[in-house]
Formats: sequence, C-alpha cells, structure tokens
Amino acid sequence: MFIQTESTPNPATLKFLPGQTVLEMGTADFPNSDAAGTSPLAQRLFGVEGVTGVFFGTDFVTVTKSEGTDWDHAKPAILGAIMEHFQSGQPVMADGAAQAGGHAAHDGEDSHIVGQIKELLDSRVRPAVAQDGGDITFHGFDRGVVYLHMQGACAGCPSSTLTLKMGIENLLRHYIPEVTEVRPVAV
Repeated sequence: MFIQTESTPNPATLKFLPGQTVLEMGTADFPNSDAAGTSPLAQRLFGVEGVTGVFFGTDFVTVTKSEGTDWDHAKPAILGAIMEHFQSGQPVMADGAAQAGGHAAHDGEDSHIVGQIKELLDSRVRPAVAQDGGDITFHGFDRGVVYLHMQGACAGCPSSTLTLKMGIENLLRHYIPEVTEVRPVAV
C-alpha cells in the first residue's frame, strides 16, 4: 500500500491519500480524541503522539498536529497507523455511525435563498476546499448573514479568514444579492 501525502494551506495539517475509498459519501470530522469513538481509524490516529484532529473525506484523511509536534516525527507514525488500519480489514466508521452529509437544515421564508447558498457551496466551494483537505458546510442564514462551519484543514487555518471573506463571501454576494456577510461558526 502506497500512501501519498500533500501539504495543505494550514501548516499544522497534512492530507494523506491512501489510494482507496475512505468514506463512501460525506465527511467525518473528529476535532478531538473524545469525538473519535465512532471510528476505529480515528481512534488509531489519535493514538499517535501529537495528533489533535482527524478529518475524513471520500478519498483522503486529514490529520492536524499540536504546535509542539514536528511533522518529521509524527508523519511516519501516522502513515503506519493508516496502513495498519486498512490492512486490518476494520471499517473506517463503526457500524451505524453517521457520516456528515454536510449542510444544516433550514426551513422558512428564506429557504429559496438557502437552497441557492447550498448549491453554490456544493458546486464551487466544497470541491476546492476538499483539495486542501477540508470542508466548509452551511450552518445558518439570518438577516443577510451566512454562517459556515469549517472542518479539517480549514479549521484553524491561518488563511481561512481570507478564504471566507475574500473568496466565499464575494462569490455568494455576487450570485445572491440577499447575502451581505459570511461568518465562521464553531460547532
């Protein structure tokens, strides 16, 4: 098994490509070890010293390290944990564990605007941030303000504020005049 690695805009996060499907659909975010109970792979990765976050996409695993951890020390152990997991035959997610489909539900008078927001996020934004090992999902819309949840490499990335304001906000405001601002939300 050959696992490729890619850097991300977040220096604390690396993207690992195992060359096979990680999740059939959706994403799974484990911002800390307490959240990893539903995933044998995430549990194994949190067993590596210095790992502080794990995120799964359809064909990649993103791992975030602590500030005091050096990639030269952590990367071989992470590669070993991923390889051991896929060779063990264990599932990535435990039976019955839910993967995130992405966006939060939104009903009401703004539902047509929210539909447009979600469509633009799915077609223009999410594929681009997945290339960087992360995901951005819709969390809410209130009086012109769009609230987005940043996951994986996007969470805590130094350039995420710039991406959110200059990229996503400008895109949404261009196509949807009702949007006045985009803000991140912690979940």
